[in-house]
Amino acid sequence: MENQVLQAIADRRSTRGFEAAPLTQEQLDALMSAATASPSALNLQSWHFTFCSDAAVIKDVEDEVGRIIMAGTDEGAKQRMTARQMKVFYNAPTVIFISSDAQSKWSAFDAGIAAENIVLAAQSMGLGSVIIGMCGLAFQGSNGDKFAAALRFPAGYRFSLAIAVGTANVTKEAHPIGENKITVM
Repeated sequence: MENQVLQAIADRRSTRGFEAAPLTQEQLDALMSAATASPSALNLQSWHFTFCSDAAVIKDVEDEVGRIIMAGTDEGAKQRMTARQMKVFYNAPTVIFISSDAQSKWSAFDAGIAAENIVLAAQSMGLGSVIIGMCGLAFQGSNGDKFAAALRFPAGYRFSLAIAVGTANVTKEAHPIGENKITVM
């Protein structure tokens, strides 16, 4: 079956390398529209989207994640960060931070649904993206409130996910699909 949405789903990859070129206003507007069009539990829309193209803020969050990981005891995480040259956002020109209502038991689900809308919209526009949860470390650390304020999270909201978006300068093959992941009854 030929279908543009199914093709975007099949073609999308997690991008871990971006060109420096900023997104256009048209691209940003389309991603914002995709984000806010996301379904949410009880239509509470318990998410908030911060579209950040401020390289200094992005770098500060990235540096904090690196600092926390390198100060920790997880040797595997330290090796991954070193191999990635301490990159979390892979030089993406825009990072979308999704924060969620801390009182909503559905907000994490809503954030995940919104993230999928955003990355599929990005794919459909020829952009690369990667969903990033590990940067949550920056918001759990001692500077978490500072980052939440810098990214203008609403009062009572907490970090859920981030999405790095831009023009991809790397690609990769699709991950193999695990066996026995679907049951038909």
